[in-house]
Amino acid sequence: VVAVFAGKANCPYYAKAELLADYLQANLPHFRVHKITQHPEQWLHDICETNGWKHSRSPIIWRELLDRGGKGLLLGGVNDFLEYAQHYYGVTSAMLSDEMLAIAEENLQAHIEIEKEEEEIKSLVKPLHIWITRASAPICYQLIPLLASGEVFGMTTEISIHLLDADQFKEVLRGIVMEAEDMAFPLLRSISEHTEIDKAFIQADVVIVLDDVLLNCEVQPLEYYVREVSEICQVYAPLIEKNAKSEVRVISSGKSFVNLKAMMIMTYGPSIKPENVIAVATSWENATKAMLARKLNMNAAGVKDVIVWGNITGCNYIDLSHAKLYGYDSAIWGPANFSRPLLNMIYDSEWIHSEFLPAQSSLSSQVSHCTGMLHAHAIATVLRYWYHGSPPGEIVSVGILTAGQFCVPEGIVFSMPVRFQNGSWEVMTELEMNETTQEVLDRLAHDLIQEKLVALKEIKEMLPYGADKITS
Repeated sequence: VVAVFAGKANCPYYAKAELLADYLQANLPHFRVHKITQHPEQWLHDICETNGWKHSRSPIIWRELLDRGGKGLLLGGVNDFLEYAQHYYGVTSAMLSDEMLAIAEENLQAHIEIEKEEEEIKSLVKPLHIWITRASAPICYQLIPLLASGEVFGMTTEISIHLLDADQFKEVLRGIVMEAEDMAFPLLRSISEHTEIDKAFIQADVVIVLDDVLLNCEVQPLEYYVREVSEICQVYAPLIEKNAKSEVRVISSGKSFVNLKAMMIMTYGPSIKPENVIAVATSWENATKAMLARKLNMNAAGVKDVIVWGNITGCNYIDLSHAKLYGYDSAIWGPANFSRPLLNMIYDSEWIHSEFLPAQSSLSSQVSHCTGMLHAHAIATVLRYWYHGSPPGEIVSVGILTAGQFCVPEGIVFSMPVRFQNGSWEVMTELEMNETTQEVLDRLAHDLIQEKLVALKEIKEMLPYGADKITS
């Protein structure tokens, strides 16, 4: 038999019943006690409601019949327990009122100390707060299970996901929240929907910007959309500065203007660290690797070091000059870390010019119109690399704020090869560049500079490459 005692921590009658129960437990081989104390301001009656008991004062005492199961047997309050102990065991309590009050005060202090320790322990397990903008998008729907699985941030890191979108998508967000809660991810501390922009990004550790302005819009000149992106970021950036944590990491992704979004977040949020804002190019990397793997009849996982240069969702250049193949079925075999240069293995060199290069435009269209799985996987991959490091020696393409690397002008967000390690990234400046690639980078940089100037309203229209060099 287990006797359960529940009461207010400062209740003198609970103290009297408790001491008598301790005496019985110490002297009777089959008598066990379980104690439940609550802060005086939090005294609840859920137990009575659940069991259909009528009892409102502290303490409440009942027996748990372990060998029979079912609900407990209510004994009542302190007087009922004293009668029970006298009748069954011939034992009672002669505790005086002053003693009861003193023990009750000790109980209250002990309860407060225990609560404080529990809160301190909980505070050590702080979830990562992840905010996702335009959260009604299919990308977000596909991304949530990846983030909550533990493979991105680690199997011991809890996360809280905050979904942000316009008020018109409130029901969509609510449906996503309910479905994510029903999946009962062990590491998902909470998930919530938000439509009030003023309260966005509170305590954010990670902000994932998904807004795509080209969706459901009438066809307009490119400059129109550039200015629209700028206006969105002009709202987000100050709020990230104000509400997010100082070391917040911002990921720009989606199907349009990912470089520009990252650029404008840094422009309108000057206190956000530039090294903490990146644009994701992994979708284009992976789609290219899959295309090459189909050509070579191999697993796409064995294609490495494809580089995406320039404007990720605009005019970019996919560079195969550093690409390698691992596990390729050829006449020469080696250990798992043995690789072959990709271009040496594509014996049909004409294929590069006749099919691969022309296919890049259709590849861009394919990536832009995907249902979300490709982009979600790309975001999750880059976040995992950012927190835990990328595979040693492997190239990852990321849009970052330039500082003159590879002779690309400073001050634009440009996709280039990086490696992740120790929670940060560094540009792989040791890679050699050929003259042709350098010329392409100059043209790509020009386009991004023009895009930036339009976004900042310094020019009205984008000039084509070389137009500024034409003299009368």
